[in-house]
Amino acid sequence: MQPKSAAATVGVAEHSNSAVLVTVAPDGELLDRRRINLTDRKLPTHPHHHEGSWAVGRYLNVPGARVLSLAEAVALVERVGVSAACGARESLEALAAAVPIPIARIAMRACPTLPPTIAERIADNRAQTVADSVMYRQALAAAAEARGWFVYWYDRERAFRDAAAVLGREEINAFLSAMLGLDDLMFFVPEYTSVSRVRASRNGTRSLVSINETGHLRFANREAH
Repeated sequence: MQPKSAAATVGVAEHSNSAVLVTVAPDGELLDRRRINLTDRKLPTHPHHHEGSWAVGRYLNVPGARVLSLAEAVALVERVGVSAACGARESLEALAAAVPIPIARIAMRACPTLPPTIAERIADNRAQTVADSVMYRQALAAAAEARGWFVYWYDRERAFRDAAAVLGREEINAFLSAMLGLDDLMFFVPEYTSVSRVRASRNGTRSLVSINETGHLRFANREAH
């Protein structure tokens, strides 16, 4: 059952082992925005995808790759998972202490269905590409549920359209299509916390500068690790 509406809501935009948390009041007022890191800096950020792949013979020709056993890779994933769980608990505790009203719910991207074990996820070529992201989202969800928060899993493909409908405003694709004078609706899926820039002149003329920039996210991740 969802909680009463007289409380704050947190939206999560995850990127690798970090996430941006945006907390809003029931009336939409921005209460807090912060970037968190979930794991220890000394640990790898993608143990399923990188170290796990090396353990089953994938990507061994890339710089930094090393030979390790599947058991070693599984143990490493478990260590990263423990660190993520701790980081999620500490981060949500700090957030709850900083926000002036109670938090009742948190929204994050829905997780795909994966094989049940770490070893199976590493071995599966599709699963290993998303398993690390799922691990971090699940760590945040578990920490939120432990605090009594309702966890809402949203569909990435619908999130922006649903938000536009609720707010009574144009979704980014519709806005840019109209601005460019396109007959058909262009479509791209905005990356979380990406930047699309429009330049407006003094006479009201608008021109598109960029769509879906994510360089700041990659740079921030390199700095953090």
